[in-house]
Amino acid sequence: MLRQRIMAALAALAVTGVLAVALPMASASSAAAAACVTAWNSSAVYTNGMTASHNGRNWSAKWWTQNEAPGTADVWADQGACGGTTPPPSGNCNHPNWAAGTWYAAGSIVKYTNGQYYRAKNENPGYDPVISTWYWEPYTCGTTPTDPPPTSGFVVSQAQFNQMFPNRNSFYTYSGLTAALSAYPGFAKTGSDTIRKQEAAAFLANVNHETGGLVHVVEQNTANYPHYCDASQPYGCPAGQAAYYGRGPIQLSWNFNYKAAGDALGINLLGNPYLVQNDAAVAWKTALWYWNTQNGPGTMTPHNAMINSRGFGETIRSINGSLECNGRNPAQVQSRINAYQRFVQILGTTPGGNLSC
Repeated sequence: MLRQRIMAALAALAVTGVLAVALPMASASSAAAAACVTAWNSSAVYTNGMTASHNGRNWSAKWWTQNEAPGTADVWADQGACGGTTPPPSGNCNHPNWAAGTWYAAGSIVKYTNGQYYRAKNENPGYDPVISTWYWEPYTCGTTPTDPPPTSGFVVSQAQFNQMFPNRNSFYTYSGLTAALSAYPGFAKTGSDTIRKQEAAAFLANVNHETGGLVHVVEQNTANYPHYCDASQPYGCPAGQAAYYGRGPIQLSWNFNYKAAGDALGINLLGNPYLVQNDAAVAWKTALWYWNTQNGPGTMTPHNAMINSRGFGETIRSINGSLECNGRNPAQVQSRINAYQRFVQILGTTPGGNLSC
């Protein structure tokens, strides 16, 4: 009946000479927006080409991302407005099928052979999700998304930080790290987006190595504790002979380092070195102090090495080059490099050159 009425109207207009142009037959379809794909999920992992809908628009991921809302991060490409009913998440989750022997980063989500979804709690080389429960946990696909918390302008989101350090000590909080950033505002905020992400990844990779994945807050070999007091310094060791052992993300040690770091940060660490193991923000600040101001056994600060594209290898040299570089301990160097390569991948950037020392 609708077609008959349209045709009758066209005929009447033609007879009276009023019809000047043909009616656009596609107008109805062009007015309808594309259907919304599966809603974005803050806990889901998206890789290049995967799609999600958010705030009435479809988006496509350019590289790996998690907990970065479409429209708030460069990782998402806008695919235009969408409308209509979003397909039910439970039946349209676009996570890949699990494959034995495939490397999965922590946070990866897969569909197992039984039709259920699982999320990697820890990185693994494709262990079976229903057998290796330490590595995998059940995941409810299509859970209601929530907007991510603010990241204080840091290039590493909390979700990415959690993925980097899935087994970290609860002392090493993300909020403690972001609170410490104000002490050195140039850290991970200098240069291009790639340089910023590379510096953050380099810092965290070295921290990862120094602390066993942010597990150790204090030096484990207690027999070393009495040996970190240089009594020749005019200020001595007011906190005690054995009070200046390694603490924090870069294991700050020796009385002269506690004195220098405390003076730079405006904190009496010489008198109270225990702050580094009791206050997360202070601990992170001492690590940033070393990273941004100390050459160590190298020829430049780790910060300068990264912002001037001298390579990750120079940061190793500045932190522990006298014991690891120039072939002294290649396994330790490779451990740092492996973490750095994994972290830049999480941040969606490239590692650059000169990785070794």
